[in-house]
Amino acid sequence: MKQSASRILITGASSGIGRALALQYAAPGTSLVLLGRDAGRLAAVARDCEAKGASVETTIADVRDRDDMKRLVEEADARAPLDLVVANAGVATGLSQGEILEDPGAVRATFAINVIGVFNTVEPAILAMCARKSGHIAVVGSMAGVRGLPYTPAYCAAKAATHLYAESLRGALAPHGVNVSLIVPGFVETPMAAGTNSWQPGAMSDEKAARIIRRGLDRGKAVIAFPLFIYYAMRLFTFLPPRIVDAVMLRFHVDVPRTHERETP
Repeated sequence: MKQSASRILITGASSGIGRALALQYAAPGTSLVLLGRDAGRLAAVARDCEAKGASVETTIADVRDRDDMKRLVEEADARAPLDLVVANAGVATGLSQGEILEDPGAVRATFAINVIGVFNTVEPAILAMCARKSGHIAVVGSMAGVRGLPYTPAYCAAKAATHLYAESLRGALAPHGVNVSLIVPGFVETPMAAGTNSWQPGAMSDEKAARIIRRGLDRGKAVIAFPLFIYYAMRLFTFLPPRIVDAVMLRFHVDVPRTHERETP
């Protein structure tokens, strides 16, 4: 079994899954590098993690800024080698009832944060991890990346891109001693999910989600998907006639608010 990481960098650490994962790992002997954009919330997470005995470094960062992310990740690794890098930062956007076209600015922001932001987080860590033939990269995807949903096209496309990126990296980096895990959550009770008005089967707390993710990462699993019944259902949908699946999905009332984010920081 893979040993638990002791120095961990997490993006989007000020709330949601990122915050819960930081708290899950926080313990004496663990060093956390937490990146986020909300200074107040990030400081609160740091205090909670320090209260559990972890050492914590916090940095205000925007994953869309490639140069800044390169500097931050490389400097963090230079101070002490990173065992685990979690590309978690993300946003959601979609359509409300009666809407046809997603807001173009929101679409591009979704790709800038959810896809380019993952590249900006992961790329600076790869060469150093490969040089020492150790390290673990985790990419947070979504059930929405398994099969397209008619109420959130851009989010599905962005998450599908991160899924394929993680899967490709896994094969490319394995010969160099670096592990790559893809995390595929279903509905998790986070501020981002709270804005979506829909049926949310299998919804769980961010604390429970973090426990599942931690357990999967500690075991070095290639794919950490939960709840499994949602994951298998989404996989099954990809084999069924597309128009039938589309028609069934359109019967559900779903409102996904557009993100206020835009392409550049």
